[in-house]
Amino acid sequence: MKTVLLALALFLPVSAAAEEVVLGLSRNSISIDTTFDGSQILLFGAIKREEAIPVSDLGVVVAIAGPSQPLDVRRKERRFGIWVNVDAVEVDAAPSFYAVATSGPWSETLSQVEDLRHKISIPRAIRSVGAPGGVVDSQSFSDAVIRIRERSGAYQILEGAVEVSEQTLFQTSIDLPANLTEGDYVTRIFLTRDGAVVSRYETIIDVRKVGLERWLFELSRENAFLYGIMSLVIAIAAGWGASAAFRLLRRV
Repeated sequence: MKTVLLALALFLPVSAAAEEVVLGLSRNSISIDTTFDGSQILLFGAIKREEAIPVSDLGVVVAIAGPSQPLDVRRKERRFGIWVNVDAVEVDAAPSFYAVATSGPWSETLSQVEDLRHKISIPRAIRSVGAPGGVVDSQSFSDAVIRIRERSGAYQILEGAVEVSEQTLFQTSIDLPANLTEGDYVTRIFLTRDGAVVSRYETIIDVRKVGLERWLFELSRENAFLYGIMSLVIAIAAGWGASAAFRLLRRV
C-alpha cells in the first residue's frame, strides 16, 4: 500500500508560488583591501507569473544581513563621581550589518504577523537570551544596540527605497559601510500582497578580505603572539618617527 501511495505522489502536480522572484545583483562578492572605503549593491529583479496580475498592490521588501555576533551590552551610571557598570544583558545574536528596504511605508508593506514569522525588521533580527532578574527593562539594551548602529550606518531602514514598475520590475540600491565584517551576507527578497508574504527569495553576497588585510586577519587568528609583537613594534616606530619629525620642525 505504501508503495502505491509513493508512486501516486510522484505523479501528482507540485503547486508552485503564483509569483516568483527572478533577481539580479550588480555584484555577488565584495573584496576588502587596504583601500576599501565602502561599496554599493544594486539589486534588480522581475516577478515571474503564470497567472494574471492580482488586483491588490505588490509590495517588495529587501533585507541584507551580515554575520551575526553575540554581544554583552552594559549600562553605566554615574555613582560617587565615576561611571560604573550597573547592569548587563547578553544579546545572543546581532547582525554586524542589517539593511531593510521597502517599496512603500513599512506598515502598509508588511504586517506584524509576517514580520514576526520571517524576522525581517531590525528588532526582530536581534535575538536576546534574556536578562538577569534584576533588570526590568531588558528591551532597552537591544534598543541601544540598534540606536548606536543606526548612527554608524551599520543598521539602515529604507522605506520607499525599492522602485516597482508595472507590478513586475523592481530595483533598489543599498550602501555598505567601510567597516564590513567578513562573511556571508544573507540577502532576502519578500513579495507581499495586503501585508502578507506571497513569495520569498534568498541568495548570498560573499564579503572577504584580500591582500594585506587578509594576511593581517589570518595572522591575528593563527599567531596572536607574533601579531601582538608586530603591532607593538609598529607603534614604537610610529611614535619615534613622530617625535623625530616634531624635533626637526622645532629646529626649522
